[in-house]
Amino acid sequence: MATTRTAQAIWNGELATGSGTVSAVSSATFRDLPVSWPARTEQPDGRTSPEELLAAAHASCFAMALSAGLGRAGTPPTRLEVSATVTFANVNGAWTVTESRLSVTGTVPGATAESFRQAAEGAKENCPISRALKGNVQLSVEAHLAS
Repeated sequence: MATTRTAQAIWNGELATGSGTVSAVSSATFRDLPVSWPARTEQPDGRTSPEELLAAAHASCFAMALSAGLGRAGTPPTRLEVSATVTFANVNGAWTVTESRLSVTGTVPGATAESFRQAAEGAKENCPISRALKGNVQLSVEAHLAS
């Protein structure tokens, strides 16, 4: 069974001087988050960007996939701290998402550093957001097992 989720963006004005908002329609968990072109290419100044939202999506998707993989391996995590850093760059005159770097620190009883690293690599390759980005965006993961 497929599911769908909806978000809405409203934009006012020209690209460089305009601004807008983005809202989660399906869940209503956030409304009217401010967005602007300078928030994407300069400093956020209290505004979000599509790239920050993509980073949030990738971090949370990866965390769920890693938790599932570790559970299937018999070493369910007690805590995973994941960050995703998405790079937005001007490539030959076209603004492009070029990279998503994942970093995870996990508290995983019974896991070794190597088994944790392998599980993280698997989650990086197979979480749905990674699969959506694969072939267009460079993906990497750095995994640390908490002691």
